Amino acid sequence: MSQDRQVSSISMGRWNRIMVIALGILLLSCAGPAASAFWGSVSSGFGAAKADSVAQGAKPGTSVSGTTVTVNWAASTTAGGRPVTGYSIARYSSAAGGTRVAATGTCQGPVAGLSCAEANVPAGTWYYTVTPLLSLWQGTESIRSTGTTPVTDTTAPNAPVVNAPAVVNAALADKVPVSGTAEANSSLVLTVTGAGAQPVTQSMVVDSAGNWTALPVDVRNFTDGTISYSAKATDAAGNTSAAGTATSSKDATAPTVTNVQLGNGGVANKLDKGDTVTLTFSEALKASTICSIWTNNTTTQTINGNGQVTVSVTALDTLTVTTSVCAINLGSVALGADYTSTALTLNGNGNGNVSSLAWNPTAKTLTITLGTGGTGDKTIPTDPAVFPTYNPAAGLTDIAGNKLDTAPVSGGAARF
Repeated sequence: MSQDRQVSSISMGRWNRIMVIALGILLLSCAGPAASAFWGSVSSGFGAAKADSVAQGAKPGTSVSGTTVTVNWAASTTAGGRPVTGYSIARYSSAAGGTRVAATGTCQGPVAGLSCAEANVPAGTWYYTVTPLLSLWQGTESIRSTGTTPVTDTTAPNAPVVNAPAVVNAALADKVPVSGTAEANSSLVLTVTGAGAQPVTQSMVVDSAGNWTALPVDVRNFTDGTISYSAKATDAAGNTSAAGTATSSKDATAPTVTNVQLGNGGVANKLDKGDTVTLTFSEALKASTICSIWTNNTTTQTINGNGQVTVSVTALDTLTVTTSVCAINLGSVALGADYTSTALTLNGNGNGNVSSLAWNPTAKTLTITLGTGGTGDKTIPTDPAVFPTYNPAAGLTDIAGNKLDTAPVSGGAARF
């Protein structure tokens, strides 16, 4: 190449570079200090120039927690596919028009990532925008977000009211009804604790009337004893209440018959006045399931008036009880020995000769005492031992409502 041609080539390259710079300056001067279009050099045999521009920002999404607004958006590039270097975040007080307010917090200044959070946002409804940046250039501001309203309520709801049954028996253990009231439209978390198992937790929403109902609570894995309920409500502003509480006493263990005992009160080995039948249970029964007028479960209940209790013994030596004062629910006792060949009725005629029925919740015993009116016509041998059998009536329960099994129960060796 001749010297003149080499000089000409160098001069042309300089001229091209000068043109790129001049065009860039002209573009910036026309578009202002933050233009979206720019020129870049392209590697070639000559200094060449290529136009590029920063695209419009993507419409952002927002979420609110109290007075903090989190903004997120999709990444932007230039028209030529270059990644941008950051984003400028702003908010407006209206969906269109209004004054641009630069966001604060981690949304302040150029943001390199695709999300940020602005704390302590003033009350009102705000519309956020995202503007992509590339060095000295910036893209078009995005479409405004959906209106976002920070919650400035800082008052905690009142503690919820919790309603739960006082006693939970076997029939309720897998479906304990728990309900209550709390701040309307708040979210509520119910925690149920007891011995023997991990706590049970349920979440639910309080309705617009302030009422809530838990799904049937399953406490079968907890042992008998105290079941505790604790409920906390959280309002739309994120404020959480103190706990509302309640307790239940769980008794899911069915009562059993632990002994059937015949006692002699007259002539040994003979059925007559003063003899007793004592039934012992594993726990106190609900008195009203024995006799409908017995409403006190803590003190001894007795029926012993003249003619009020009738003890009947069949020729097959099966003893039953009836009474004129209440609906009696007892069952029958097979005496286990041949005391009589004829049916007997014993109810007495006063003066200490009446038949009686007594329930002792402390000793957990039900005692039938025979009055006058007949005597067994047989005296059973001292040997062999006599084993009476109790056949419980249906419907006998403990105080919690657990049912006594109706299967026959044999007692130990006992005789009149």
